[in-house]
Amino acid sequence: MAHKSLTPDQLRHIAERFKALGEPSRLEILNALRGGERTVTEILQETGFGQANVSKHLQLLYAAGFVERRKDGVSTYYKLADNDVLRLCDLMCGRLEKEAHAKRKVFG
Repeated sequence: MAHKSLTPDQLRHIAERFKALGEPSRLEILNALRGGERTVTEILQETGFGQANVSKHLQLLYAAGFVERRKDGVSTYYKLADNDVLRLCDLMCGRLEKEAHAKRKVFG
């Protein structure tokens, strides 16, 4: 399948999204959301991160379009916007497994 060339503007937007995924804490938050919608309190409990840290990361993930949020009374719930980000993570995990396998083959 042929892919079209990307414009500099498109590449900048793609880089911004990857930058949002470049922080291990944000990946851990996304991983916590694999099981479905969570309150901020549940995310705090699952990750062990502080409130200010989680809030900052969730805001960035929301701005990048990776998560959705809704308010219910005093609670804010977050969920993955879709499973595409998990597919990206799974692709990278597969790539890392291939690299590890190749190194084991070479170095025994």
